[in-house]
Amino acid sequence: MALKPTIYKLRIDLSDLERNYYQALKLTVAQHPSETAERMMARVLAFAIHAQDGPEFTKGLSTVEEPDIWVRSMDDQITLWIDVGEPSVDRITKAARLARRVVVYSFNSKSEVWWAQNQAKLWRVNASIYRFDANQVQSLAALLDRTMDLSITITGDSAYFATQNGECEVSWSPLQIV
Repeated sequence: MALKPTIYKLRIDLSDLERNYYQALKLTVAQHPSETAERMMARVLAFAIHAQDGPEFTKGLSTVEEPDIWVRSMDDQITLWIDVGEPSVDRITKAARLARRVVVYSFNSKSEVWWAQNQAKLWRVNASIYRFDANQVQSLAALLDRTMDLSITITGDSAYFATQNGECEVSWSPLQIV
């Protein structure tokens, strides 16, 4: 019998000070049985960063042909492909052929090794790549509840999270911007 995903209900008050975007979001997020809380919260942060674009969560880990998050145009073209983690160069290259814009958010302790191994190949690929601070993502995951209200304030290259369980900040740094 296959394991079922864990469902989280998030009510988010989002303030993106960089883009003057303010929105109340209600998200239902499915955590795949093999997905860590850190990865799921990195997906939520990537979603919040691109909220103004109208992102949608995909089937994620269970469907390898889709990104974690995407934005599709009215004619069903992929305008934004967002992957969270350390995808292969082949996957990023394929995404760049399928989507107008590709963004990758690396989030864990092996990010530096992944980047060092793939940087020379990725500079040719039309993809922006960022690294979330791994320790801060762990702090964010520690605040997670199945149902939660949270406030996210984005300014510069960081997001401040306030929840009923505590507060934390997650910053990111660009590795490659196109």
